[in-house]
Amino acid sequence: MAWSFALVIDPAAADDPRTDFADTFTVIDPTAPALSVGELSTQRGDGIFESIGVVDGHPQEVDAHLERLVHSAELCDLPVPHLAQWRQAVKTVADAADPGESVIKLILSRGVEHGPTPTAWVTLARAADNTRPRTEGIRVVQLDRGYGVNASADAPWLLLGAKTLSYAVNMAAIREAKRRGADDAVFVSSDGYVLEGPTSSIVLRFGDVFVTPEPSGGILHGTTQLSLFAYLEAEGYATQYRRVLPAELAEADAAWLVSSIRLAAPITSVDGVDLALDRDLTASINAYLLSPRD
Repeated sequence: MAWSFALVIDPAAADDPRTDFADTFTVIDPTAPALSVGELSTQRGDGIFESIGVVDGHPQEVDAHLERLVHSAELCDLPVPHLAQWRQAVKTVADAADPGESVIKLILSRGVEHGPTPTAWVTLARAADNTRPRTEGIRVVQLDRGYGVNASADAPWLLLGAKTLSYAVNMAAIREAKRRGADDAVFVSSDGYVLEGPTSSIVLRFGDVFVTPEPSGGILHGTTQLSLFAYLEAEGYATQYRRVLPAELAEADAAWLVSSIRLAAPITSVDGVDLALDRDLTASINAYLLSPRD
């Protein structure tokens, strides 16, 4: 991923009354060194982030992403982001986007150890070409996440409901999936319930009902999944949040992993068991997800 634009934010307090925050932004060279060696985002992964899809200069679902950034900050005891400031930063960065698909990343770190806190910046990069997974689908394997479905309530310090920079486990899961001959993974709780993908939400179709695992502290509520459910409901389909058993993945009429950048990737096999690919529905879903969404 080649970064094309970046700016650093001087974070404002959540109750700052200003309406223009341009003087809190510093545009930097996205290819040059910019962080202190004491930065806790790199030292410990101590920070949070959001990735926002951009289509032809339009940032998608900005409010939903910012609301989740605030939620993550609260869980991690970070200063609450000023929504207007971050919204203006997103617009400033999106205005620099080329036609086509890009990705904006928002990062809020605890800052420099024994120094200023917090650190915040926003970057822009060209998105990868996701045509193949969107049209040809992906193979997944189910992997044990190592905790129960209620782990967040039992151990809130695990920060399971926050989108943190500590993604080493998520990336390791994808590498393990590829070692097993698949493209991606679906996490399963240690007590036997489907959770989510390492970087995505899962949606299953049973007849005219679309299902996703019920939100809990152990599942990151996906912005793309929420938007997709709104679209499906408008099209006359029923949507449902409930606990999903691993065996149901192979029994579904169709299934997708959905995320802000890859969008809807149809699942073509689960643990080696083939799953039907609904090309027409997938195409209509991705056409919607590529349309301007606020």
